[in-house]
Amino acid sequence: MIARVWRATATAEGADAYHDHFTGSVLPALRSLDGHRGAYLFRRDAGDHVELEVMTLWDSLDAIRAFAGADITSAVVEPQARAAVLTYDTTVTHRTVLVDTVTDPR
Repeated sequence: MIARVWRATATAEGADAYHDHFTGSVLPALRSLDGHRGAYLFRRDAGDHVELEVMTLWDSLDAIRAFAGADITSAVVEPQARAAVLTYDTTVTHRTVLVDTVTDPR
């Protein structure tokens, strides 16, 4: 399994708007894709701004390519998401999941 990680910063109100966008638009679209295994949206309040981190889980790099296109390091950030955040990474990182106690709690 591959984890795809993206980060952004927002105001508190922007973070709430991004949360709504993520749950209302992004998750339904991701769930319809072959090879998508799940997602996390993390929030860290840090003074006058909020740090957001999205981790999506995929079966393979090929599944990520079907979602992101040929350049899998480019972030897929929809206009509604861009409007909600102050700054965002234009690239993502990928990590191979070595241990997963959520889907395999052994």
